[in-house]
Amino acid sequence: MHLIQRMKIWKELRRLEQRAREQPAPTTFVDLGQVYLNLEMQDKAERIAEDGLALFPKSPELRQLLECARRGIRNKRAAELRAKVTRAPSPKLYRELAGVLVDLGDSASLHSTCQEWGTRFPDDAGCWLVLGQARLVSFYRDLASREGLEAVRCLDRAVQMEPSNVEARRLLGELLYRIGAVRAAEQHLVQLQAVDLADEEVAALLRHVATLSDHGDDLEALLDDVESHGSLRHASLAAAPRGGGDESMARVRDGLAQVAAMPGVVKATFIRGSKALVKGAIRDGKDPFLRVARVVAKAAHRFARRLDIGSANKTIVEGPFGDICVCVYGEALAAAQCAAGADLVQVMAELQEIVAGALHLAEK
Repeated sequence: MHLIQRMKIWKELRRLEQRAREQPAPTTFVDLGQVYLNLEMQDKAERIAEDGLALFPKSPELRQLLECARRGIRNKRAAELRAKVTRAPSPKLYRELAGVLVDLGDSASLHSTCQEWGTRFPDDAGCWLVLGQARLVSFYRDLASREGLEAVRCLDRAVQMEPSNVEARRLLGELLYRIGAVRAAEQHLVQLQAVDLADEEVAALLRHVATLSDHGDDLEALLDDVESHGSLRHASLAAAPRGGGDESMARVRDGLAQVAAMPGVVKATFIRGSKALVKGAIRDGKDPFLRVARVVAKAAHRFARRLDIGSANKTIVEGPFGDICVCVYGEALAAAQCAAGADLVQVMAELQEIVAGALHLAEK
């Protein structure tokens, strides 16, 4: 960089630092952090973003700055690890590099790195575990059958290479029972329990799985069914109803009835895991509107994530069919289809109350 340009940048940097101290504002912190990013000083940009968020915790610009700074730090770390791997490859370095690439969301580099890792160290199951974890994240996010099959293949390969690999066996068992292959999942969980009989978490997971219905071991068919319905067949242990489940669903049912009775509302639904409640002009639990609601929620979430603008918790889709309102937090989703003249703001507020109430009672 030209000397005069560097002098101008450093002068601007000192001015912004003084403004941030004397007149703190989100825009000031963002401008200061951007200068640090331009100077490739990502660690200082991260510190500035954190300082700004301490004062302005709801600023989306500062959160975006923090993410950009951390992405820059990860990119720099990935480059350092890649250089080390080139000079002196080892499974430990490959594992650390793969972890950074997972955090970056760089699927192409992750797969090429794991392929190289497996070629150089064919007896190390670590590359298959990392690939399985990456595929699993994609599957749980999009519920795509192809991603689920790849996750099963990678995790199964890791278990075959290293039967005592607790993490791979646990992830594989959880995936299997959630898509409906309950008996196959139990086999893995029983072997997992044999490794540590005192593990209460595994024992609780086995008790949970024992209450679920098995739907066979044709994984491809089960995954296709998950993709077509847009939901997993069984809820996770954390999302399974405990204690106040009846009270929670009773309140949800009353809330849905209230939404369905609002002027202009055609139908309403509440979905959590594989369970769904419906009110209004809905035929049954297989009504196409349930799939539409899931697809809209997932599409909005993916769109927001790709634009790096946060998460899409509340979405309204307009079309010749009217308006579809969707409110989703975690695994809880409430949606309504409205005709012309409906008060969409009020409908969305009621859906939010339903979801928030269900989550609150589930936590209690």
